[in-house]
Amino acid sequence: MPQANDLSRSLVALEQDSTVIAVVEMSLANWLVAGIVPGIERHPLQRWRDEATKAGRNINRIAVAYEAGRDGFWLARWLQAHGVEAHVIHASSIAVSREHRRAKTDRLDTDHLKRAFIGWLRAEPDHCHMAAIPTLEQEDAKRPTREREKLVGERTRIINQVKSCLARFGVRGFKSKLRKAAERLEALRTPEGVALPPNTLAELRRDLLRLRVIMDQIKAIEVGRLERLKKAPKARPNAMVRLLARVIGIGIETADMLVHEILSRNLRDRRAVARYAGLTGSPDESGKRRREKGLARAGNARVRRGMIQLAWRFLKFQKDSALAQWFQSQTTNARCRTRKTMIVALARKLLIALWRLVTSGEIPIGVALRPAA
Repeated sequence: MPQANDLSRSLVALEQDSTVIAVVEMSLANWLVAGIVPGIERHPLQRWRDEATKAGRNINRIAVAYEAGRDGFWLARWLQAHGVEAHVIHASSIAVSREHRRAKTDRLDTDHLKRAFIGWLRAEPDHCHMAAIPTLEQEDAKRPTREREKLVGERTRIINQVKSCLARFGVRGFKSKLRKAAERLEALRTPEGVALPPNTLAELRRDLLRLRVIMDQIKAIEVGRLERLKKAPKARPNAMVRLLARVIGIGIETADMLVHEILSRNLRDRRAVARYAGLTGSPDESGKRRREKGLARAGNARVRRGMIQLAWRFLKFQKDSALAQWFQSQTTNARCRTRKTMIVALARKLLIALWRLVTSGEIPIGVALRPAA
């Protein structure tokens, strides 16, 4: 029986004689809209309520779906605001032909979408899966963490670029993150005792200028996050962040990412939590063959990376916890490959434990918490 927040099938009975079913194939230049209209055998590509009325059908429901992609969820929110039932399909949940060279056009894609969408509306399993449509505020809350992630990557790239540039001239140990790093370039000397060439010096100045701007932007994001937490400490997402940050080994950045990427979502059970994070396996079984191909990687990549990093950190700061002791018992005298495999299992268990902590207040066994602020 489907649960209240089960997006794998429709919870509303489909009365196809009074429902207009439409799908949208979206691209950067053109959109193709296709639908199934009660009382009309052909599948028109225009607006159809009047045509259905002429055919003697009374339209009580309009259901529209499109694949998740570059345009995000704005169209679904706009349709819902105008009283239209809108759904967003996970693109990877649509079954396609595995022929090496299969025909692919927008019209054929809309046919695939229509078949999958109708099966979903009929509550038939495994036709497709829908994505939860976030509010504008929920989407906006993810931006600081995602922007900071990109800026940190850019900061690392520039620092490595400066190091490699100086290494070509035999200069090592230069600290590019210092606020006065650009002023110290003039004093650098190669092993031959000469100054850096003028073009290289100009390039390094520009790199350090970009680095300073990026570091200031990262600082602004972090300060803004702390201000939001202080301004509304009892708001549900902020309360979750503050509770997670009390766990020793979890900082504000990790707590903010986990809350806004996964823990504040309405996930029905622990299996859904692990699946959304992409921390479940992908078995390959056929005949006598039984093997595991590794992580499915079908979930949220940010959560997956963050949880695997957190799992290693958790072992350092929470040695007396039941989860850390379980990991140690499973990997005693084990090879490095086994430890890498088991750290994924620990990350999955830890994520479920943190989900229970923020949703029901259940503290994981043996986990040490900081005093409440």
